[in-house]
Amino acid sequence: MTKQIPVQTPAQTPLIAPSEIEALLAADYVDIFALLGMHAIEMAPATKSSKGIKEAKAVSLVKRLVVRCFLPGAERVELIAKQDGRKVAELDKCHDEGIFAGLAGRRINPFEYRLRVHYPFSVEEINDPYQYASLLSDEALYLFSEGRQEQAYRFMGANWREVDGVSGVQFCVWAPNAKRVSLVHDAIDWDGRRQVMRHHPANGVWEIFIPSMKALTHYKYEIVTQEGERLLKADPFGRAMQGAPGNASIVPPQLDYAWQDKRWLAKRAKQSWHDQPISIYEVHLGSWRRQGENGEQYLSYSQLIDQLIPYVVEMGYTHLQLMPLCEYPFDGSWGYQPVGLFAPTHRFGQPHELKAFVDACHQAGIGVILDWVAAHFPKDPHGLTRFDGSCLYEHEDPRQGEHPDWDTLIYNYGRGEVQSYLLSNAHYWLQEFHLDGLRLDAVSSMLYLDYSREPHQWLPNAHGGRENLDAIAFLQDLNTRLYQGFPGIMMIAEESTAWPGVTKRVDEGGLGFGFKWNMGWMNDSLNYIGRDPIHRSHHHNELTFSLMYCFTEQFILSLSHDEVVHGKGSLLHKIPGDDWQKFATLRAYLGFMWGHPGKKLLFMGADFAQRDEWDHQHSLDWHLLAFEPHQGMQRWVKDLNSLYRQSVALYGDDHHGEGFSWLDCDNASASVLSFIRQSGDKQLIFIVNMTPEVYREFRIGLPQPGRYHERLNSDSHYYGGSDVGNQGVIHTEPEAYQGQAQSACISVPPLACLVLELDESVSCD
Repeated sequence: MTKQIPVQTPAQTPLIAPSEIEALLAADYVDIFALLGMHAIEMAPATKSSKGIKEAKAVSLVKRLVVRCFLPGAERVELIAKQDGRKVAELDKCHDEGIFAGLAGRRINPFEYRLRVHYPFSVEEINDPYQYASLLSDEALYLFSEGRQEQAYRFMGANWREVDGVSGVQFCVWAPNAKRVSLVHDAIDWDGRRQVMRHHPANGVWEIFIPSMKALTHYKYEIVTQEGERLLKADPFGRAMQGAPGNASIVPPQLDYAWQDKRWLAKRAKQSWHDQPISIYEVHLGSWRRQGENGEQYLSYSQLIDQLIPYVVEMGYTHLQLMPLCEYPFDGSWGYQPVGLFAPTHRFGQPHELKAFVDACHQAGIGVILDWVAAHFPKDPHGLTRFDGSCLYEHEDPRQGEHPDWDTLIYNYGRGEVQSYLLSNAHYWLQEFHLDGLRLDAVSSMLYLDYSREPHQWLPNAHGGRENLDAIAFLQDLNTRLYQGFPGIMMIAEESTAWPGVTKRVDEGGLGFGFKWNMGWMNDSLNYIGRDPIHRSHHHNELTFSLMYCFTEQFILSLSHDEVVHGKGSLLHKIPGDDWQKFATLRAYLGFMWGHPGKKLLFMGADFAQRDEWDHQHSLDWHLLAFEPHQGMQRWVKDLNSLYRQSVALYGDDHHGEGFSWLDCDNASASVLSFIRQSGDKQLIFIVNMTPEVYREFRIGLPQPGRYHERLNSDSHYYGGSDVGNQGVIHTEPEAYQGQAQSACISVPPLACLVLELDESVSCD
């Protein structure tokens, strides 16, 4: 039955009330989608008396359609039916600021429409953002809130959509404590009143679909806090980002990259990296090599394809590890204080050009690992800090939420939305850019609540302990999901403590990483080579102690960027002695590293003995390769990689005790180490002399009778050495020594590494 009530006529009841106009102008209207756009209303039909005057009567209400819009600067607005392009009505101007409202003629059923907007010098037809329903699914939002959403970037941030045949961009942001969130961008003069977003109170998410949005539009979110403060924030899920000082997010273009690495990915999926050679070249793309008259310009991704990839292939590395590429405003952070976690940095090119770079690496047989920072984020005002006026991504209590060392903020790993944010970001880099692994920075700071804190500066966990239980659970879930979703990837932890089970399976109580950097080996061995050779005999354990624990985790031996900055000097600079001794020691040390169990990582520049410590603002000193000692070092690393990749003895049982045995670890007086690397029946013998003495008639135990070749000798003149050796060949004698049935007397060159291999072509019968 039709409801009979007295009503006012349209002339007496405006289609938009003064209070609503006031709220619109102040951008304070609570439910903007309930006001703007097309809405059905009930109103009394207008009648005329004999005098032609409209009267209000107690009559049946009729359904009408009202359209309201806010278009600052507009003079007239016409309502156009999208189906036939005909004008339906002209909206009344309700306020000079550009507020319009009007009835849709006699139509009573909602229809698709456009607005023909007359400005002083132009006329535009637009699709009204407020005519579209929500594009979000309840399931996606539920998983996001629960911390189980792996692909939140597909609906959060800026995503291209087609709705009712109209192409546009859906914007979505999480800001549960905001009073109001608006999309602001350069196309609307950054006016926060124009595109106020729809609020989903149950999930704290805000969204809006903007039809006909242009790619490369710069945008931010204007967030009004409960206290009335207005914040301008970059999009946490933004796929592209403007450099400082603007720091706006950028609508990504609609580009589909045609990947050519299907064969690589198929092979990777079947790969077990623990019993394969892994030699990683760590690179900071901004300083590997530069161009320009004064070396001030970065190489682009296309130039890196032409220059960096051939170098990596020539040197025999298996993988590239790129320092962080998530957008960061401060060059001096090297990317370790990212603000745009989903935005590849603008410094070297566009995202599709980064994809082309990764693709080219794969086609050249090179894997690509990315440094990924999930341990903390910076306090830049346009970033995540107090994102909606409250602590969303970080903890409120600074004893939990701030890093005292780095003046950064710690993620709240116990919050579902933060878990989904980080999980989705890791998924994004692996899925969208086909990366072969992530190396997690500063994992130790995630695991310990008291990391780098005094007793009064931290809060214990629920059990009274120092372990960050939320971070542990997050890392376990992250590794489990990523290894399931991307077969053949590598998850690598930079973890500097004795935390047990970093690379142990999650179902066995571990963190689930594939590899862990061996920071203990790095610290001990660098301390050792920094000592004068005359003192090294008193610190022999600094080279041997790592074999006590090297099979407790799946280790990568890392000589990373951290060891050649902040006054630490280059690897060459750490070593005492004259130039000859420095180069010889470094060659011997790298030979020991390649012989030691564990995968390998070397920071750029070390492979040709960069003299100065690394400076992110300048290119490596490639001119040094005009000089023989640096050429020799480069040849040595190249040949170490070649031997490593060719010799299953160095990787087949790399993480098992069966793959290593000492010949002599106790010769501290001579500072000589000797050991066997083996897998199955394949063996290599390493002899490392860390003094400038030449040892003649030096007896060494050998496992099998026959003739051994010097596979490598770092003292060869080819590498810049003094050419002491054994003329390439060593014959065994049936004299037991060092637990072996055979032995031989050899010449051990000074500050050198020898690698011997049995000549299997010669019969010993």
